Parts: sequence; structure tokens; C-alpha cells
Amino acid sequence: MIKKQLITCSVISLLLIISGFSVSAKMYKPKPKKVNKLNAGYRFIFTEKNLADDASFADEPIPVNDARIDHKLRHSVFTISHTQTETMILQREAASLFPIIEPILKMYGIPDDFKYIPLVEAGLKSGVSKRGAAGWWQFMPGTARTYGLKVGNGRDDRYSIRKSTVAACKYIKELYAEFNSWTLAAAAYNNGEIQLARAIRNQSEDNYFRLHLNPETGAYVYRIIAMKKIVDQPQQLGFKYYCNTNLQPAELMVYN
Repeated sequence: MIKKQLITCSVISLLLIISGFSVSAKMYKPKPKKVNKLNAGYRFIFTEKNLADDASFADEPIPVNDARIDHKLRHSVFTISHTQTETMILQREAASLFPIIEPILKMYGIPDDFKYIPLVEAGLKSGVSKRGAAGWWQFMPGTARTYGLKVGNGRDDRYSIRKSTVAACKYIKELYAEFNSWTLAAAAYNNGEIQLARAIRNQSEDNYFRLHLNPETGAYVYRIIAMKKIVDQPQQLGFKYYCNTNLQPAELMVYN
């Protein structure tokens, strides 16, 4: 008799525990995950097969028939498209910055392709680099002051897109006068004219695409060209947006 009572109590207890879990499961509602509204519902797809063979920088041709050079250009496009998933935001930044930058470049006789440098240098980042460069054109304090920008005492003109673009044009024009090449001028903008001149002298080579430079400068012009193509010609490169819910192609009006 006692054994039957114990069994009965055990069964009742087990049923109560199971029903408790059931009630708890019904009452529990997982919190929704936070989603980036700008990228919600899409994932970025990149296919290399449509990379154009007419790549150029400031009307200076790039020998993409060279396998090494073609690989570096493709790698730059791939890297930017995957590390800067805010590609749509970069396009919006370009839409707001370029109307200010373009007429200043034209006034100083600087090729239009240099307008992509701020997107490569600063992109969506803010603040000061480890070396002390800041602003859209990533000027060091000393260089900024040399070209007329105020830095210090609560003021920093490096963050003024208009003023910093004027300063950049003055600097780039001097670099072109020294190297007689817009491609080398861009490389010198990144690495400094002294270091670039030393590399040219030591290697007896004045073609940027054949120079052996530090990794950052060696990829710099490729990154500018990649940014240019990603911002202006994403569909030509094979970029597509797919809806995550049903993986069907979705038209993106920003490209039209």
C-alpha cells in the first residue's frame, strides 16, 4: 500500500514538473535581434568574371594583361567589397562629397579620379590614425599646416572637406610636378615623395606598376581604382544583392 502511494506521488510530481516546463516554454519569448536597417534582408555577392579590362587611373593605362597586376586589381576589388560591407553607404558618401570635391579638382587641374582618395583614405572611419593623420584626406598635422590648414587651438581644418580638398590639390600638384605621373603622384601622396623617389632611384624604375613598394603603397593605386569601379560600375563588376528570405535577385535602385 505504501509502495503504491509512493509511486502515485512520484507520477504526480513528474507530471507537475513536465507541465511546469511546458508553461515556461509558452511564456518565454526570445528577444528579437538588432538588425542594421541599411543592410537588412540583403547579402552582398561578388563575381570576378565581369571585371573590365579597360582599367585606368587619371587616363594612365593599367597593364591588366600582366597576370600579377590583374591579380592585384581583382584582389583590391574583392577586399574592399568584403571588408567594407557598407558599400551602399560609401555610395551615399560619394554622392554628398563629390559635388564639393569635383569643381575644386577641376580648378586646380587635378584629374577627376583623385576624388576617390578620400573614400580610400578615410571611408567611413572617423578619428585620427595611429600616425596622427586625420580628416577626409588624412593629412598629418605638419603637412596640413604647410598647405594652409589650421590645426590646433580647438580648430582642425582637416575635417573640412572643402578646405582639405584645396590643400590636397596643392600638394598633389607639387607631387605631379616632381614625378611627371599622376599614378606616381598618388603613390607619393600615400608614402611621401622622399620614400618614393628613393625607391625609383634604387630600382631604376619609374613605372608604379613595376616598382616594389611597401604593401600599403604598393596596393594604394589599385585600391583607388577598385573604389572607383565599386562606386560607379558595381553591376559591370558582377555585384548583386540577394534577398536573404528567398534568395531571389533583388533590383537595387541606387545603381540606376
